[in-house]
Amino acid sequence: MLLISGCSKTPHQQPVLASKDVMAVEADATGWPSYGGQSSSTKYSALDQINRSNVARLKLAWTWHSGEVADGSDPAVESTVSEMTPIYANGRLYGCTPFGRVVAIDPASGREVWSFDPKKPRSGNMYRQNYCRGVAYWQAADPAAQRRDCGRRIVYAGQNAQLMEIDANRGTACSSFGMGGKVDLAALDYKGEGKPANTSPPAIWDNIIVVGVAVQDNMYRNSLDGIVRGFDVVSGRELWSWNPIPADLSPVTGAANAWAPLSVDAKRGWVFVPTGSASWDTLGVNRIGRIPDANAVVALDMRTGHKVWSYQTVHHDLWDYDLPSAPTLATIDHAGRATEAVIQGTKTGNIFVLDRQTGKPLFPIVERTVPQSDMPGETAALTQPMPVLPRPVTSQSISAEDAWGMAWFDQRHCRKRMAALRNEGLFTPPSTKGSVLHPSFLGGTNLGGIAYDPGSGLAVVNSSNLVASVTLKPRSEYVESRDKRPGVSVYEMQGSPYVMLREVLMSPLGAPCNPPPWGRLTAIDMRTGQTRWQVPFGQVKLPSGVISPPEWGAPNQGGPIVTRGGLVFIGASLDSRFRAYDTQTGRVLWSVAVPAPATATPMTFRHTDGQQYVIISAGGHGGFGTQLGDAMVAYALRAR
Repeated sequence: MLLISGCSKTPHQQPVLASKDVMAVEADATGWPSYGGQSSSTKYSALDQINRSNVARLKLAWTWHSGEVADGSDPAVESTVSEMTPIYANGRLYGCTPFGRVVAIDPASGREVWSFDPKKPRSGNMYRQNYCRGVAYWQAADPAAQRRDCGRRIVYAGQNAQLMEIDANRGTACSSFGMGGKVDLAALDYKGEGKPANTSPPAIWDNIIVVGVAVQDNMYRNSLDGIVRGFDVVSGRELWSWNPIPADLSPVTGAANAWAPLSVDAKRGWVFVPTGSASWDTLGVNRIGRIPDANAVVALDMRTGHKVWSYQTVHHDLWDYDLPSAPTLATIDHAGRATEAVIQGTKTGNIFVLDRQTGKPLFPIVERTVPQSDMPGETAALTQPMPVLPRPVTSQSISAEDAWGMAWFDQRHCRKRMAALRNEGLFTPPSTKGSVLHPSFLGGTNLGGIAYDPGSGLAVVNSSNLVASVTLKPRSEYVESRDKRPGVSVYEMQGSPYVMLREVLMSPLGAPCNPPPWGRLTAIDMRTGQTRWQVPFGQVKLPSGVISPPEWGAPNQGGPIVTRGGLVFIGASLDSRFRAYDTQTGRVLWSVAVPAPATATPMTFRHTDGQQYVIISAGGHGGFGTQLGDAMVAYALRAR
């Protein structure tokens, strides 16, 4: 256990928030105290001031600008990505900016109350992008203590692997935490190669902060291990660590990390960790031994870091099918009784529904035989787990004959491209010839995850539907001037004889090579596992200038929320619109243009002025090449 200097008890140390008080804070229906609404990540609000009958009357209440936009043309400032979901606590909105500032915003006016700048580097970041997805909130148990310095704290984990705490009232560093208000996670031992980063908000329960770690994909054989760590919320002292990589494999592989948000069962004191693939992501010759906690939902006891249970969603991952979102902790009606469940979306489009206490499937999951690898030294898993219910929310197979195009020559190009690739359906292993990857590495489902409405028993999720290719090019045959084309991502895979090339397959007219819809919104009845409704989601302007019709859908990033007002709110699409759907039918009830694509998950709250607000970040996504901006917009039934 590592003792951080400056962690000793000080006169300013506050009583910690007991677990029952965590549940009390989250039971306040007016707020949105965690990134996923509640620490359980249900993305549900019990507010209904805005509902099906009046949502069409929503008006813009205010717009806040971060002032931070970059398109990557300046090498010193990498492109910005807007994926931030603010929280509402302590009567304020708290969030963060692409360049790492932590901000407090007045909920009624959009006025910035304070800003804390940790001076995060603007280049050299993970994935060559600047972004921050959100922050976490903690308060002392004693109301009197809450009014003292750092009695209420904002907890922030930055891209530069700095874990920081800021006084929620004043916007100043909490000096009792770590050293001068921060713990340097980059100084801790993650065992492998590379540098750590944090790309999602911390999880908090009782007096404990838990953080995962992001690592550089497809770079190193022995990447950093995906170590999850627990810290004391007041002092910053490290309490425990848990490593998903078995000790005997740690010298030769790494990762299996949780870069996505975590979820907390406040009653049990468990944190649910969605892990990713071990390194290398698309070649496993160095990790033939079983790594059961990679690509898995893992329940850890937050007091000790001990593993309670684990369920693996992909065996021996060769496709970069990380678990991309926080597990949704919901109580569902299963077999006629209230059952505490974990609902996990995946990049494959499969939805896993597990018993929260035991990790056992609540709907049948079968092991199906899958294609085998032809790479020297590789041994692909013989089978993969496939849920019988719910049904996949996206297509999982495509043939060359299925290839699509906006014109005959478009379709011919796509058919030719796909016919040249190895293609045996879902889980076709990567190859030197090139293999079809469908769904693509973007999903399926992604960061936005699954929202659950306890009133209707519906789980709502957005998904993308794109076909890609992955090629393991012998390093001796790789020619950068020929192989590094626009749209092709090249990964070094240091220590291997290969370079990995990956791309979404696109036609000459700039449309995906697979048939639409390219994006969907799906509602699943969790009582039966059956799909209640599924609709095309989003539109996009293609490089040819054509605006895709609504029935084509569009790739998306971000996620939905659901409310007691019978509404699904979602941005996510690349068409710069924010929408509200009828939870029961999937019908669009409201749609409004926003300043740039809203590639984030929205949130909602009721402020002390009595109004319910719905808020979303709408700054676009530099990684997707969209229009960029710096706005966060708020809507209410009465404009100011």
